[in-house]
Amino acid sequence: MIILGLDPGLGTTGWGVIVADGNRLSHIANGQIKTDSKMALASRLLKLDLELTDLLLEHKPDGAAVEEVYVNSNPQSTLKLGQARGVVLLGASRTGIEVGEYSARTVKKSVVGVGNADKDQVQAMLKILLPGVKLAGADAADALAVAITHAHHRKR
Repeated sequence: MIILGLDPGLGTTGWGVIVADGNRLSHIANGQIKTDSKMALASRLLKLDLELTDLLLEHKPDGAAVEEVYVNSNPQSTLKLGQARGVVLLGASRTGIEVGEYSARTVKKSVVGVGNADKDQVQAMLKILLPGVKLAGADAADALAVAITHAHHRKR
C-alpha cells in the first residue's frame, strides 16, 4: 500500500510517501510545498492545491493521512492553518482514496512510543524505520511520521 502523509501549513506543507507491505515500511519520497507569504491567500491556497495534485498524480497513493490542526494562541494563524488543511483534505479526498486524520500526540506515540516526544526523537526514529531516508526538512519528517501512523492504524 502506498501512503501519502501530509503535514499541512500555509507557508510550508510537508509531504512524505511510503510503502507499507505488512509490517515492512519503505521510503519512496518526501519534500515540502512552500508558498510565498507575499502572495494573496487565495493564490497561496491554489499553489498548494496544484502542487498536491501533482504529487497525487505522480505517486498514485492508495491512502493518505493528514495531521490534525493544533490550536495556536494566535487565532489568525490557526485560521490560516485550517484553510491550508482544508485544501489538503479536499485534494486527497478528490482522488477517492481513504484519508486518515491523526493528532500530533498520536503520531508521536505511533513512531516513538510516547506522545510527548520531541521533533529530534521523531526524526531519529524515522531514520531507523526508514533506513537511508534523507529528510527534506522538519515538515517533511512530520509528514513521513503521519504516513507511518496511518500504516500502523489502518491494520486495526
